[in-house]
Order: sequence, then structure tokens, then C-alpha cells
Amino acid sequence: MQKLARRLERLGTETAFSVAQAAAAWKAKGNLVYPFHLGDINIPTAPHIIEAMNKAIADGYTGYCPGPGIPQLREALAEDIGSRRGIEFSPENVVVMTGGKPVITKFLQAVMNPGEEVLYPNPGFPIYESQIEYLGGTAVPYRYVPTSKGFAIDLDQVRASITPNTTAIIYNDLQNPISAESTAAEREAIAQIAIEHDLWVLSDEAYFETRYEGVSSSITSIPGMAERTVILYTFSKKFAMTGSRLGCAVAPRDIAQVLSTLNTNDESCTTHYVQWAGIEALRGPQEPVQDMLDILKDRRDAACGIVNSIPGMSVAVPQSTFYLFPDVTEAMQKLGYTAVGDFASDALYKTGVSFCTREHFGRRLPGEDRQYIRLAYSGIETPAIEEGLGRLREWIENA
Repeated sequence: MQKLARRLERLGTETAFSVAQAAAAWKAKGNLVYPFHLGDINIPTAPHIIEAMNKAIADGYTGYCPGPGIPQLREALAEDIGSRRGIEFSPENVVVMTGGKPVITKFLQAVMNPGEEVLYPNPGFPIYESQIEYLGGTAVPYRYVPTSKGFAIDLDQVRASITPNTTAIIYNDLQNPISAESTAAEREAIAQIAIEHDLWVLSDEAYFETRYEGVSSSITSIPGMAERTVILYTFSKKFAMTGSRLGCAVAPRDIAQVLSTLNTNDESCTTHYVQWAGIEALRGPQEPVQDMLDILKDRRDAACGIVNSIPGMSVAVPQSTFYLFPDVTEAMQKLGYTAVGDFASDALYKTGVSFCTREHFGRRLPGEDRQYIRLAYSGIETPAIEEGLGRLREWIENA
């Protein structure tokens, strides 16, 4: 019998989708489900963006286009991303891709040889670990420690994890799943580590503009970082375009040329008419962006208020992303659970609240003794947030 490639044994997945399957199966049996598990957005893409996409289709932009993206979109992206980060980019720095995920894979293909080590955040977006290992690298996790304001990178552990075989670090400021945001000092420390050890950096900035207070900063703006950093940018979050699959890498020109060649090899080009929608998203009215942020902030405030009223649960109020990562250790102990997966399963069946756990975002590291879950509030409206988390609170209170 024909055998499949051995490297498939190293391929992970985005495990939130497995939680979605369980929630869908429970809902199919007639049960009410409160979907906190998947970071999709149930707010429609703005009408002017849809109109631009439809016009591009009607105008015949349905065929092949340049591998790195159409010039008009690359120019718009260079201008927008650069101005928001205080950096001057040219269109030659921009490579358009089918969302943010391909940037991870192609960055690793460009800078990592088999056997080389790449540092990545854990808990973190599971595709980091999956692609490092699938492509033959060694995935080296770095951890976070809880603080009064959320979580901070364990910088000492990062430094101790670097070896002569380390080639890159993946850095996700405004982080999924834990909503951690670096201080200026932490960002500077990561930059100095990268410079000192001559590391490539993938700066995942998917949530750079999904924030409710404060102003985002990019590690790329630190002196010495622009020439070693690739920015991951996506339209999915800011413009509620998750299904349109549009994003880009912003990279030094030599890396951008490699990424463009990888585009040609992998998918030829990003969908032509979607790119015209991207131009309209960047250069058209921005009021829908603020409107969506206002909705998400209302959801955040409702969710944080209830979570922090549940016995044995606590979470810091994040200024960005649309995730909460509450500590549920005492709540689990109150209910008699030792495995957070069992807690999550019973929460679904007893309350209808569906969520991911810490285990969905990387292998648990030595010394971890607290239990966490992730609540995504981007796909559930405020009344349902209040009702669902209210049922979760009642279940825990009455135990």
C-alpha cells in the first residue's frame, strides 16, 4: 500500500476548529451554544469594501495577477503600514498573500534550514509550532509569566533558550490567545536579543489595530530591526475580512523577493478582485473600523465584568485583541476537576458555553501549575455573552 510522507507526522493544526466541531455537534442536537471558541468575527465586512470587490469582478479582474500583488495594493499597504509605524516602506517591501498564515510558512521557508531552531511563544498561535516542525526545524518555546496587567515574556528564559543553532524568533505582540501586550522595555529587550544573536524576527502584528485604548508600537521601528524583521499583516481582523483571505508580509527587499517566488510556486497569486477590495479597505472610509472596535469593546467589558465575578476565575482587562485568557484554577478545584479539557467539555454540556483551553495553544511547559481557558468574544453579541457567561457563573456558584 502506498505510504504518505513522514513529515505529515509533524504537522499540527489550529485546534480551535476541533472545539468548533464539538460545539456544532452539540448544537445539532437542539442545544443552545454560546460560541466563545473561534476567533471569527460576526460583524459584516463594510459595504464599501464589498462594493469594490463586486466592481472588480464586474470589471473583469478575475484572472491571474502579479505574484507579489498588484502594484496599487502594494503601494497602499506600504504607505499605510509604514505611516502607522513611523517607518518608510516601499512597494518592493510588500508581498501580498492569502491571509496572514502563509506569511508564517513562507518566512520559515525563507530563513530556516532543517534542524535549525526557532523560538516561538507558548501559549501561542498553534500554527507557529506546527510549521516549524513540519518544515524540519526545531521548535523552541518561550513562556509567559502572569502579572497584574496580564502576562509578560520570561526574558531570562528566552535568553537561556538561544543556542548557536537558533536562527529566528517569532514575536507576537498583542498576542493570541493571551492578549499580552509588550511594554516598551520588553519590546526593546526582544530587539536587543535578536540583534545580539543575529536572529531573524517574524513580528506577527495581526491585532496591531484591534485595540481599545493606547497606541500600538512595532518592534520594526527600533533601530537595527527593520533589516531583520518580517511583519505579518492581515485584513482579517481590522476589516472583518476573515473569509476574503487577504494579508501581506512586509520584509527587507531580499527576503521580499524570496517570498514573492514562494508565492509563484505555491498559489501563483492572491485572488485578483479581492486585492481591489483591499485597496478600498485601506483608502476608503474608516468609520466602520471604529464602529467595529466600539462593538468589540462593549463585548470585552461585558465579558470581563462577568468573568471577574465568577468564583475562582479572574482575568486582567486587555487593551487589544478580542480574547480573554482567564485563570480558572480555583473554579476547577471547586468543581473537582484536575484536567482543563474535562472542565471545558462539561461546561459545554452543562451550560452551552464553548471555549478553548490552554492546551489548544501549545504543549504545556514544565512548571506550569495554573489552569487557563481562552474566551473569544468576536463572534458573539453582548446579550449572548451576558447570558452564556451568566450560565457558566451559575454552574460554578452552585457547585
